[in-house]
Amino acid sequence: MSEHISILLCIKNMLADLIYINSIVATEIIKITENTATIRHGDEFLNLTSCPAEHYELSKKIIEIAKKYQKKPSDLSVLEDHVLKHI
Repeated sequence: MSEHISILLCIKNMLADLIYINSIVATEIIKITENTATIRHGDEFLNLTSCPAEHYELSKKIIEIAKKYQKKPSDLSVLEDHVLKHI
């Protein structure tokens, strides 16, 4: 029985790590998309759309989801600071 619990704990920790990594990837892709649009269309294009505000809300949601599955939600403070203050 103890071996099964150990395996489940290992899987749980692995999934938490994968969620964290996917959160980084997802928020960086949002930023890459925004930067690409700026390069292609110019700053004024983004100022005329709701994209930056929507991207910010999507990034907040991604971080909220990631926090639910981390061993300690404070483990995401670096990601949260980087993403939500990187405007």
